[in-house]
Amino acid sequence: MDNKNFAIGVLSTTAVVLFVGLMVVQSRPAPAYAHGMTESAGNYVLTVASVAEHDHELLHIINNAKEKMNVYSFDARSHTIQMVDTIDLKQMRSLSAKAKPSQKKRGGRRRP
Repeated sequence: MDNKNFAIGVLSTTAVVLFVGLMVVQSRPAPAYAHGMTESAGNYVLTVASVAEHDHELLHIINNAKEKMNVYSFDARSHTIQMVDTIDLKQMRSLSAKAKPSQKKRGGRRRP
């Protein structure tokens, strides 16, 4: 066997191996991501977010009637759910309103 036929055989075998590898990788199902999904029912709003750095999923549950938000964390590595924080939305709104500077306009027409 000469060098030309040997090179063709090696290249053909390599191409087949790479093609099979590509087909295996492409045939895997894509992972399901739920971050950014929001659902509401009655007085409750649920939304999901993810923290890529720590492999955590966060679930935010907002109770509109009580104006409170609970944040839960799901750790995919240890398969545990923990309450992260409870936030009073009334207090957050009042702090936000105090932090905004006054928007007085000097002279000229008022814009709608």
